[in-house]
Amino acid sequence: MIKLFVTDLDGCISYPFKTPKWDNINKIRDLNLKSRSDELIPPLSVCTGRPYPYAEAVSQWLDIRLPFVFESAGLYRWDGNRIETALENSDEDLKPIFTIKDWIRESILPKFPTTNLEFTKMMDAGIVSPNKDIIKEILPLVHDKISSDFPELEVHATDISINILMNGNNKLQGMKLLANALNITLDEIAYIGDTGGDIPALEKVKMPFSPSNATRGVKNVSRNFDAETSDAVIMAYDEIIQHNRSLRVETAKEV
Repeated sequence: MIKLFVTDLDGCISYPFKTPKWDNINKIRDLNLKSRSDELIPPLSVCTGRPYPYAEAVSQWLDIRLPFVFESAGLYRWDGNRIETALENSDEDLKPIFTIKDWIRESILPKFPTTNLEFTKMMDAGIVSPNKDIIKEILPLVHDKISSDFPELEVHATDISINILMNGNNKLQGMKLLANALNITLDEIAYIGDTGGDIPALEKVKMPFSPSNATRGVKNVSRNFDAETSDAVIMAYDEIIQHNRSLRVETAKEV
C-alpha cells in the first residue's frame, strides 16, 4: 500500500514564475486533508530542489504537516522546527559548494544580468533565470567548470535553473530521509517529478509519475500523464487512491 504521496514543486504544483491553478491547489489540499480520516488516501509531502522558505510556504498552502524535503536532500520537521541532512560536518563537507558559489558570483552573474544565485540555499549552488535560453547558455559553462575542477559534484538543470549538488546529496537521498522520518520504505512511496533531478528518486519509489511537461528522461522512468503540472498531480493522487483501494479489495477476498 502507498502510505505517502510526494510531489515536486516547479513543473508539478505549478510552472515556475507563473501563478498556480488555485482550484487545483485546493483539490490537492482537500485530498491531503481527507488522508487524516481515510487510510486509503495517503498524506502528502514535498520534495523540491528549491530552498527552504519556498518549500515551507507551499507546504502551508497544501496543509502539509509531515516532514518535507527542500534543496533535494534537506529534511524539515515541523515538530521542534528542526532540519536534518545526511551531511556529517556541513561546513567541511560543503566547501566545494561554497567555492562554486564564489565562482558563480564572479564569473557567471556579471555576464548574465537576468540570473540570480539562490541566496537562501544552504547545501547547493542554484542559478535561476526566467529566461530558458540564458539557462541553456550557462549550462555548458557550468559543466566545463565542474568537470575540470569539481568532478565530485552533481549538476541538475531545469528550464529555469541549474543546481550544483554534493555527489549523492540528491532527491533520492531526500526521499530516504523522508522515509526514515516516517518509518516507511521507498516501496510505500509515490512520487511525481518532471526534470532530470527527479530521476534518482523516481527510479526507486514504488509508484513514479510525471506530467506531460516532463523531460524525456523522466517520462522513460515514470507513468506519464497527458496533463500538465497540477492537473497531473491530481490524476496521480487519484490513481494512488484507486491502487490502495484495489489492494484492500484483494486482501478482503483472500480473507
